[in-house]
Amino acid sequence: MTMRFGLFVPQGWRLDLVGIDPADQWDAMLRVAKHADSGSWETVWVYDHFHTVPAPTDEATHEAWTLMAALAAATDRVRLGQMCTCMAYRNPAYLAKVAATVDAISGGRTEMGIGAGWYEHEWRAYGYGFPSAGERLGMLDEGVQVMRQLWTHGKASLDGKHYTVDSAICRPLPLQDGGIPLWIAGGGEKVTLRIAAKHARGGDAVDAQSYTRYTNFGNTLDVFRHKSEILAQHCRDLGTDFDSITRSTNHNVIIGETQAEVDDKLAQLADFSSRHVPPDAAERYLNAYRNSPTVGTPDQVASALQQYDDAGMTYFIGYFHDAAYDLSSIELFEREVMPALI
Repeated sequence: MTMRFGLFVPQGWRLDLVGIDPADQWDAMLRVAKHADSGSWETVWVYDHFHTVPAPTDEATHEAWTLMAALAAATDRVRLGQMCTCMAYRNPAYLAKVAATVDAISGGRTEMGIGAGWYEHEWRAYGYGFPSAGERLGMLDEGVQVMRQLWTHGKASLDGKHYTVDSAICRPLPLQDGGIPLWIAGGGEKVTLRIAAKHARGGDAVDAQSYTRYTNFGNTLDVFRHKSEILAQHCRDLGTDFDSITRSTNHNVIIGETQAEVDDKLAQLADFSSRHVPPDAAERYLNAYRNSPTVGTPDQVASALQQYDDAGMTYFIGYFHDAAYDLSSIELFEREVMPALI
């Protein structure tokens, strides 16, 4: 298989714009996006969050869909996504309208990453409460139904448990045939993966190609394989073509020419995190890197991704903490990892 690649744009959520003057932060983000636009990356991605991780701070976190519109106007080729939009942060009819507008601005390059949401601190801080997981997943399911109606028919009506819309209009439609591709994010085995399979099924009312084309889940190789098996069973139960769904994953990348260089970058990250967040949060932050399969030399990273590819993961989205400051890690990945997998 040929692997496809996406790249996260730094936006502050993961403390990746610290030390850059707010007036210069957009330039730093745009430099990364334009670099991807001129290269082999298929997509660039932002996060849909309001407060920083691994702990809330006063550092900048730029809003996802504002960035989507700006990136749509500022790039020419690369596709644009969010990993992932929280359904409950915006009414789904409004969100569908926003995404359709971004699709028009971009010339049909928008992807819709969508999930149920999890970051309780920002939910409560912004006045959304924090519904149970079951309620949030119910909102995800109904919201996807609303968006799909709007993107394919231009109108939507739903009298649901969580959302009610009555002849909502979305014009213009997205430029892409069948609407904007959906990425259902999350690995919940009983509900989330079933939602992904359900909306990949197609049907009489809506062209099958307008349903879910992608899923994103799995931190480790074993987890990825297990979640894939669960998704495949849901597809069998619902009559969905499992092979029509592209399975993706995203990981932190720290890459160096030598192991000593990798170790030095990890040490720098440890020092950085210890200066900006409490010790327990800093440790969680570092563990997210230490446990990532894409931390190592180019050969080690390529080998790890090949194992994922063998397991059916054909779309990798990489996050580089240092992207806003230095493109050399991205360039090393482009030069020595991507050619081994494309």
